[in-house]
Amino acid sequence: MKNDPLMQSIAETGRLYRSGTLSPVEITEWTLTRIEQLNPGLNAFITVMAEPARQQAEQAERELGSGLDRGPLHGIPVALKDLIDVQGTPTTCGSRIRAQDHPTRTAPLARRLEEGGAVLVGKTNMLEFAYGVPHPDYGQTNNPHDLGRTAGGSSGGSAAAVAAGLCFAAVGTDTGGSIRIPAAYCGVAGLKPTYGLVDLTGVFPLAWSLDHAGPLARSSEDARLLLEALTGTAICWSGPIDTLKVGVLRLHAEGPEMQLEVAEVFASTCHALQTAGIKLRDVQVPDLEWADEALMNILLPEASAAHSGWLQERPSDYAPLTRIQLELGCVLPAVAYVRAQQYRRRLVQRFLAVFGDVDVLISPTVAWVAPAEDPVIAGDEGAAEARRSGPHNLTGFPALSVRAGVGAAGLPVGVQVITPPGQDALALALGSAIERLTAGGSNDSTSADW
Repeated sequence: MKNDPLMQSIAETGRLYRSGTLSPVEITEWTLTRIEQLNPGLNAFITVMAEPARQQAEQAERELGSGLDRGPLHGIPVALKDLIDVQGTPTTCGSRIRAQDHPTRTAPLARRLEEGGAVLVGKTNMLEFAYGVPHPDYGQTNNPHDLGRTAGGSSGGSAAAVAAGLCFAAVGTDTGGSIRIPAAYCGVAGLKPTYGLVDLTGVFPLAWSLDHAGPLARSSEDARLLLEALTGTAICWSGPIDTLKVGVLRLHAEGPEMQLEVAEVFASTCHALQTAGIKLRDVQVPDLEWADEALMNILLPEASAAHSGWLQERPSDYAPLTRIQLELGCVLPAVAYVRAQQYRRRLVQRFLAVFGDVDVLISPTVAWVAPAEDPVIAGDEGAAEARRSGPHNLTGFPALSVRAGVGAAGLPVGVQVITPPGQDALALALGSAIERLTAGGSNDSTSADW
């Protein structure tokens, strides 16, 4: 899909708007047409907001024509994961429980996008309540690179929509890897920002102390622009990349679950960084191996607390595996939750000590390329899938997945960049460098199966 206007960067599309070569109305109509054509196969959208999007595009075109410029997202089609409230539009959370829910207020993060002139084209598919499995009423989101595989959970609809050109960027949420895992599977950039950086008011919670909202886009630079709009703050890092000290998180660069093709892409990425003059060294984080258990011992009871009413009143409306996981959280001993929170405080200190020696950490995002189906979160395979992403929900530190190459079957492979808290701009800057130094930054999607 070379020279496809729907696969351009946000900055290039904005430049063409302002030169009069393209218009927000044209781009929005092409986007809605592509959604109509491809969504039956991808199942990336639950709700398409066609008429509101057309109205927003017309307004953006009028404003830009009159000299009113709201910023980089003005007139740019963007999607929202369907647990983010937009007034008058259903927020289903991918569940029968909330199928008829119509919020009366718009979440602040969505309102910021509207104020920045973004065109909100729809609400994207997700695992039920960002937790269990796809609810049968909504089904799995399929991977744009192979429709027989999953786009990942829980923000799979957002990642697939971005990868397939159904929007230029999207917002997802991440509690144990739910932005970064779909980003890796679909070959896009996905950032879990510093905990609390993006306002979660009006976003249905999974686990309050682990939840993050953040951007998915086709490049780290586009993700940066979306994050600026979501936060209303400048996200900028201007230091020299080649002076960075990069730590390779050795425990997560290896492991029995690691697929050879993922290991090869990660090794190639490390070599590319070294060739560019960046110093790499292996690092170890003490006690990191306990993160899988701690994550679940926090996530399970926090999720069950959020669902206690519906679990009693409407248990049969959940997908069976979602209900089972919610029931597990109700019987987890309180002491296990407390100990996990104590471990979490120690883990933060362990990572901060490592960041005293290196500027940034890297690891594979996931140990494998996109599978046929999403593993059960509370199972062994689910733990392995989130092993490299979940620890950074425990710490709340920024973590970015970028496409760094493809495996033997042509499926994307993600590399993860982790920085100290508040240094989201550094994560995005190194992500951009990785995209430039590897094949990961290409928007050529000709290998996709759509």
